[in-house]
Amino acid sequence: METDFDKALRQIAELMEQELTSFLPENEGLEKQLYKAMRYAVLSGGKRMRALLAIQSADLFSVPRLHSTRVAAAIEMIHSYSLIHDDLPCMDDDDLRRGVPTVHKKFDEATAVLAGDALQSLAFEILAHPDTHPSAEVRIALTAKLAHAIGVKGMVGGQIMDMYASADDIDVITITRLQQLKTGALIAFACEAGAVLGHASPPQAHALKAYAHDMGLAFQIADDILDREGTLEEMGKAVGKDGDAGKATFVSLMGLEEARVHASMLADQAVDHLDIFGPKADLLRDAAAFTIDRRK
Repeated sequence: METDFDKALRQIAELMEQELTSFLPENEGLEKQLYKAMRYAVLSGGKRMRALLAIQSADLFSVPRLHSTRVAAAIEMIHSYSLIHDDLPCMDDDDLRRGVPTVHKKFDEATAVLAGDALQSLAFEILAHPDTHPSAEVRIALTAKLAHAIGVKGMVGGQIMDMYASADDIDVITITRLQQLKTGALIAFACEAGAVLGHASPPQAHALKAYAHDMGLAFQIADDILDREGTLEEMGKAVGKDGDAGKATFVSLMGLEEARVHASMLADQAVDHLDIFGPKADLLRDAAAFTIDRRK
């Protein structure tokens, strides 16, 4: 039976499919190959968890879906751009993503790089547009927060740490910081965006930020567990690569059972931060549980 959370996640996935398609129409000009690669990257499935976090966080403040859906689409474009670049031969060198060939395998490396670049710039174009919010101050705040979340002090900084840090140099404290940047920063922005759109009070904004912090770490630990236990069919991508490469993960540092306990504790902490919102935040609470129970 479909739960309320399953239904919400499915509906947001369908909404994102429509929204992302509208931003990336078919193109027959000289740049058509770039459009094909961009569409392929963003329309090849995915849970749309970040989109759900953005929309549900904004719903706490009764933000019109017109605004939160555009922000969610921008976040999904940034996420897709990061996956395109992460899969490149110079990074993780992956051939599959979501059960289909990665962008550089479907097209070529140069097109993949450009598709990622174009998705990033389009995301910022969407945030800066008046349709995203009538207030210029809100649009500036969203743009600044996203730039911070995906830059050297966020996602890209975490990626470079992941690339060059030796497993011998990494302890639990270090990998926690690495993953807070590489994975957690964009998840945090998704929740903070709802607070920005909704003119949240400082306590409300702090609660969402704390929720996202714990949620992001739980999400990454669950990923590490799935990389150890999951299958190619479940995950839609190669599994066990981190272990084969000798890279440090939460599982390699903590052990499988302790990692499970830690992920569960973080999910519980994330839920506790939402008390200020009462039952309006139930879907965000369900998202925390889904994070550690998912199988892909």
